[in-house]
Amino acid sequence: MPRGGASGFMSSKPSSPRPNPSQPCKHPRVQVVSRDEDAEFVECLECREIFESSELKDMTIEERGERESEE
Repeated sequence: MPRGGASGFMSSKPSSPRPNPSQPCKHPRVQVVSRDEDAEFVECLECREIFESSELKDMTIEERGERESEE
């Protein structure tokens, strides 16, 4: 067996580095991972967080409101 614990099994690694913990991820790229009768769940391709798609819409609305109040 090769050193480093490689046993022939593939390990899952994030495709991109996680964002700086002091700066919350804005979830710029998401993909649908599950749909239910009344809910749709998406995964952020940047930070790998899974949440309901309606939460993403709420985050976008809140962010827009914060930007407008800063101007």
